[in-house]
Parts: sequence; structure tokens; C-alpha cells
Amino acid sequence: MEEVGSPAVRRSCPAGLSAVRAETIEGLTELEDLERVYAQLCGEEAEVQTELEALAGQQSSIETKMLALQRLGPNLQLIEGDAAQLSGMINFTCSLAENVSSKVRQLDLTKKRLYQAIQRADDILDLKFCTDGVQTALRNQDYEQAAAHIHRYLSLDQSVIELSRQGGESTAVDASLALLQEAELSLKALVTKRLEEAVATGDLPQVERFFKILPLLGLHEQGLAQFAQYLCSQLASKAEENLLLAVGSDLGERRAPVIFADTLTLLLEGIARIVETHQPIVETYYGPGRLYVLLTHLQKECDVQAQKVVDKFIKQRDYHNKFQVVQSSMMRGVSAEKIEPRELDPVLCEVTLMNSRAELYLRFLRRRITADFEVADAVAAETVIREHHQSLERLLKDCQLSRTMQELIGFYIPMEEYYMRETVNKAVAMDTAEAGQLSSSMVDDVFYIVKKCISRALTSGSSDCVCAMINHATSMLEADFREVLVCKLRAGYPASALQDLQRGVSSAVSLMQSSLQHGKIQTLGIESQEQAKSAYLVTLNNVEVCSENISTLKKNLESDCAKLFSQAAGSEHAQAKIDSCLSDLMNTSSKFKDLLQEGLQELNNTAIKPQVKPWISNFLSVSHNIEEEEFSEYEANDPWVQQLVVQLEQLMAEFKVGLSPMIYDTLTSLMTSLIAMELEKTVFKCTFSRLGGLQFDKELRSLVAYLSSVTSWTIRDKFARLTQMATILNLERVSEILDYWGPNSGPLTWRLTPAEVRQVLALRVDFRSEDIKRLRL
Repeated sequence: MEEVGSPAVRRSCPAGLSAVRAETIEGLTELEDLERVYAQLCGEEAEVQTELEALAGQQSSIETKMLALQRLGPNLQLIEGDAAQLSGMINFTCSLAENVSSKVRQLDLTKKRLYQAIQRADDILDLKFCTDGVQTALRNQDYEQAAAHIHRYLSLDQSVIELSRQGGESTAVDASLALLQEAELSLKALVTKRLEEAVATGDLPQVERFFKILPLLGLHEQGLAQFAQYLCSQLASKAEENLLLAVGSDLGERRAPVIFADTLTLLLEGIARIVETHQPIVETYYGPGRLYVLLTHLQKECDVQAQKVVDKFIKQRDYHNKFQVVQSSMMRGVSAEKIEPRELDPVLCEVTLMNSRAELYLRFLRRRITADFEVADAVAAETVIREHHQSLERLLKDCQLSRTMQELIGFYIPMEEYYMRETVNKAVAMDTAEAGQLSSSMVDDVFYIVKKCISRALTSGSSDCVCAMINHATSMLEADFREVLVCKLRAGYPASALQDLQRGVSSAVSLMQSSLQHGKIQTLGIESQEQAKSAYLVTLNNVEVCSENISTLKKNLESDCAKLFSQAAGSEHAQAKIDSCLSDLMNTSSKFKDLLQEGLQELNNTAIKPQVKPWISNFLSVSHNIEEEEFSEYEANDPWVQQLVVQLEQLMAEFKVGLSPMIYDTLTSLMTSLIAMELEKTVFKCTFSRLGGLQFDKELRSLVAYLSSVTSWTIRDKFARLTQMATILNLERVSEILDYWGPNSGPLTWRLTPAEVRQVLALRVDFRSEDIKRLRL
């Protein structure tokens, strides 16, 4: 351990210690100053002592580390030697690798030159072999072998041939090249001529033979064009034959109504069979990506033949004239010439069938060409892929077949709308309500017609056509058919002979006005009061069924459209349009629900409210300021509520039979609200004793129990205020209200305001007004 006077201790002492000793201490003369300096020196001595103890405590750890370092000394010397040895080995390996790599580069260069020499020799030999082989093949009329030699010659590396011409073999090479070029031109002309002759005579084996030879000569486009010419001639011949059979067919045959759709189907199926049969040949001999060229030629012939079929269809079915009559009728209204909807039915079916066959055919072409392009575009640039996609879209959308079908559908949509509206008019005019049926016949008939028209549009395969018909159906249901039901509800539910007379006049006026409006559906008058009641209830049921049918129709159409358009090109865009149209259709269901609520409210105001209010008012004729004797008499012979229950049951019996369960429950709910409101008003006009309050509580419980039994909806909430009033009227003392009110109410939520509570308390004849006023609520 170091002594106090050692250099380390001196270094650890405060810097001012020597100065204190040298200057301060010698100059001090006062005892207080000496004591202060002494205390300072003692403190510094304690700090130094602490530091010395800390340094002494580190001695053992420092000695341990020093011993460890001494043990590492020999190992570090060994590591130094190994590192020096490894560095030498790395330097040797580096120099060796540099020497080897230079020799490898020399070997690679030699090998490359050797391969070039071998290829040059092989190409010269191939050139000689092709020269000899093509002459022999031409002499033997073996055009396939000659084309193979020419193809081999065209595949030779021209740069190698040019080097050979510059060497010592220039004369022989030039002679061979001249012979091969002459043979190439001769063979191209010969094969082209033979293929034209085979196409002209319709010789399929020879057509296929020379069609397979042309790609070996580099004549891909010419081969595909001439092969397509042959296929188009065969296609045209068969299509004309089928069209003649269609025109001359007997009108009584089973397929006569769709004979032109069948003819178009045969044409499109014929092209599909051609693709199925010859696509492998094209892919094998012409390579992937060439099917589009062949189908471009075939589609032109398809457009020509399809247009002939459509022209015959338009002429034979009088399609344009029917459209003009329909258009004139829809524009001019009632006075215009009309066409019977049943005359349009077969024509509309045939149009949608033709369009669906065309859509199916175009989807087939899209799949085949897309698959062919995908193989060819596996290593193609992005611009080439985009160009192929654009070419495919132009072929499918700009072809005459697509335009012709769009024109037919353009005429079809107004005719289908006319068919739907006219047929719906007839269904409404023939409306009947059979005994025991809640709704009338026109609802099922109308929705059958709507579903039939939209389903027929759906079979066309055109999303635009489907959207148009959904929109037309929505417009017809929302405007025309809903107006029929509105007119029937406007006639009202007759409550008396005078009211029946007034409503009959009003109904006649509204019907006359409706008949003068363009495009509106005519309704029938109501003769008797019983018929008017029955018609009103049936109309309410009809409105409910309409709302439910629209929801069901929307769900079914969603499923059908999803199945039909899920695999079509642009399905996301088409589905978005259809979803928008179906959303508008669903909004129509809400409008029918609103109409139902309006009709029920009118029924409640007309048939229930005038009856219920006097029955509730009878509560005033029954005294509730009673004593024990009267209370016992009331218990034996109820003076009011039992009669009210019987009257309500008789009143609702007719509605229970004539209305659907849902509408009946809604009507009962409206009646319950009316009873609760009127009874509350009536109670405030009465006075009660303690037993009268108990009697009112019993009457209220009986009434709520009955009303709960006649409906599936909860009604206790409607009587919450009355129940609380009954609770107040049953109190023994005014102060008991504080046990129920405010923090003491527990789960009870008061519907009455403090002012109303005081007003109810004031109905008790035995409660003093001073006590009621003193309450703090």
C-alpha cells in the first residue's frame, strides 16, 4: 500500500493543498481561521484516504489480469508464426492461379476457333449436300424433301458462307449458292402454283400437302392466306346450303321458330370445328402465334355468311316492320297501331338465341387466340404483347358479326320493353281475386312476365342488353304498376255508406284521369262496399307481395348474372353495371314498402280509429272513484275492458282473415299505438280512488295481455307510460313516489316527466295538492 507521502498520493491531493500550506497557513494569526483551515485539511485527508482504499481494492483484479496476459504470450507468438505461413501460402496460390487462368483463356480461344472451323466445314458440306439433294428431289418431284433442303440452306450462317467465299473455295461455293437460289425460286413458284390449283379444285389432301411445305420456304403469310381461302370456300358452300334449307323449311316443323338461329349456329360451329381440326397443323408447321392470321381470314368469310343469315331473318320475320310498329305505338300512345305481344314472342326468343350463339363463338375465338399468343409471347417484348392484345380486341369487337348482333339487340330492346308493358297491361286488366287467396292474380302474372323478359335478355349473353331490360323493368314497376296499386288504395277502405259514396266518386275521377295518361295501366271500378273492402285488403297484400318478389328477383338475377358473366372478358366492368341496375331495382322494393305503410295508415285512420276512439271514451262512463262494494262488483262483472276486448276482436277478425300475417301484425301495432295514445288522454280526464287505481291496473293488464296474444310483435313498450301511470295511481301515500323516482327507481326508466307525475298524482281524490306540490322530483 502506498504511503501518504508517495507521488501517487500527492497527485491525488487537491490542487490547492500546497497553496494553503504555503500561503494561507503561514499568514494565519487568528484561532478561528486556523480551525477552519484545519477542518478543511481534515476533509481533504478523508477524501484522499477513500481514494487510496479504492485503489487498494483493485490490486487483486489487476494482478489476475496481468497473470492472464503473461500466459497468452507464448500463444501469441505461435499465432504470429501461423499468420506469416498462411500469408506465404496465399501469395503462392495467387501467382499459381494467375498462371493457370492465362493458359485457360488460351485454351478457350483455341476451342472457339476450332468450333468455328468445324462449323465452317459443316456448313460447306451442308451447302454441297443441299445443292445435290435439292436437284435430286426436284427431279423426283419430292417437293417435301426439296423444301427441307432449301430450309436447311436458308438456315445456314451467312457470315460463315461469306468467309468461305473469300477463301480458296469461292468458286465452288458460288456455284452451289447459285444453284440453290435458282432452286429456291423455282420451288416457291411451283409449290404456290400447285397449292392454288388444289384450292381451286377443292383437293384437301393436296392442299394440306403444299400448305405444310410453304413455311419451309419462308412463305408463312402466303401459305396461311391460301389455306384460309380453301377453308372459306368450303365454309361458304356449306353456309349457303344451310341457308337455302332454312328458307325452304316447313313452318310447321318443331325448330321452325328458331330456324335462322340454328342456321347461324351451324355456321359458327363449322368455324369452331375448323379451328379444332387445323389448329394442331398450324402450330406444328407454322409455329405459335400464327392462328390469329388464319382466323382473320376466316372471320371475314364468317361476317359475310352471318350477314346473309341475318338479312334473311330480318326479311322472313318482318323484323324491321315489327320494330317500326312498336316504336310508333310507344311514341304515339293509345291511338297508334298496335301489334299483339304474342306475335313478338318467337322473334324475340330467336334474336336472343342468335346473339348468345355469337357471344359464345367470340369467347371461343378469344380463348384460342389468347392461348396461342401466350405461347408465342413467352419471351416477347412488352410492346409485342400489347400489340397482340390490341389486334385481338380489334378482331372481336370490330368484326361485322359483332356489329350486326349489336344492331339486332338495338332493335330487340324496345320490342322487349313493348312486349313487357303490353303483357303487363293485359295481366292487370284480367286481374281476379279468388276466394281464399290473399293476393290477386295480377301480381304473380306481372312478375312472371318481368322475370321472363329479363331472363330472355339474360340468355342473349349481352350485359348491356341485360342492364337495359332491368332498367325498363324497374321503370315499369316503379311508375306504371305501382300507380295501379296507388289508384286502388286511393279508393280507400269504406267505413260508412256516405264515405263509400264519396270514395266511389273520387275513385271514378282518379280512374278517368289515369285513363287519359299515356302509358298508364287501366283499372276497374268498385261497385259495392264489401267489394271495396275486399279490394283494399287484397291491394295491401299485393303491395307486400310485390316488395318481396322484387327482393327475390334481385337475388336470383345476381346469382344468374354472376354465373353467366364470370368468365367473360371485361366481367368486372359488366358486373359493376349490372350491380348498379340491380341496386335501382332494389330501391323500388323500398318504395312498395312505403306504399304499404301509407295504405296501412289509411286503413288505420279509416276503419280502426273511428271505432276505437268511442270504445276508449267509454272508459269515462265507468267511475274509478270507488269503494270496496263497487270494486267487488267490478271484479265480478267487468264494466269496460272485457267489452273492449270483444269489440277489438270482432273488429280485427275481418282483417286477420283478409290480410297476410305480416300486414296484420303491422296493423295491430298501429291499433295498439292508437289505443295507448287515446287511453292515456282519457285517463287524464278521470279521477281515481285507491281502489279505482287498482281497478285501472287490472284493466290495463288485461288489455295488454289480450293485445300481446293477437300479435307476434312486442307491445309492452307502447304501454310503458300507462303502466307507470297505473303504478302511481296505486300508491298509498304521495311520498311513496320517491321510492320509485330518481336514484331509487333502479332499472325502471320513467317515461313520464315530473310535471306529468304530479298531474297523475292529482287524479287521486285522496291525495292533497299541498303534498303533491311539496314533492321534489
